[in-house]
Amino acid sequence: MTEQMLFKIFDKYDVSGITIQDQGLRNVINLHPKLALKSHGRNFQKFGQIKVNLVERLINKFAVAGHRGKKHRIILGSATGKYTRNAGIILEAFETIEKKTGENPIAVLVRAVENAAPRDEITVIEYGGARYPQAVDVSPLRRVSLALKHIVHGASEKAFGKKKNVSQTLAEEIMLAADKNQESFAMKKKNESEKQADSAR
Repeated sequence: MTEQMLFKIFDKYDVSGITIQDQGLRNVINLHPKLALKSHGRNFQKFGQIKVNLVERLINKFAVAGHRGKKHRIILGSATGKYTRNAGIILEAFETIEKKTGENPIAVLVRAVENAAPRDEITVIEYGGARYPQAVDVSPLRRVSLALKHIVHGASEKAFGKKKNVSQTLAEEIMLAADKNQESFAMKKKNESEKQADSAR
């Protein structure tokens, strides 16, 4: 019996049948099942996030849902630095996705990350005392990080000061991104990034 057959994510969701369609992301999306999705920062090294399960990375992003740029601008009462509380929000969102779609929510999340991961972005280069935008390809690991960040930001903004709680908005954001719906915040950010890169070529 393989290890993938022994363990399930949250002891509920089997990941053995999930395939990653995007060839560029196959090596950086980790779906290795564990009993406890908590690495305690052991993988804090170069390319260490490749060893961290995708769901754990989503939970970790939720701890800093209020970050915009380099500052923590928005404070959410629901999304705190507490790992167990953030994991509870993700679990509630997964249950909502399963109820609405009838699919494995981990598979829906993988599809959402693949769709929302930008391929191009811009950086600023300095040449002759002037600064110019320059289009660059996004590395696979950064593509996944950006997709997760934008999904979490979209969920937090839709729940901020609204009647919906953050687990509901997170479920909606993941489902919209999985369907390539342009109402998704993550899809809007991806398209914006790629358009800026096209104009800077």
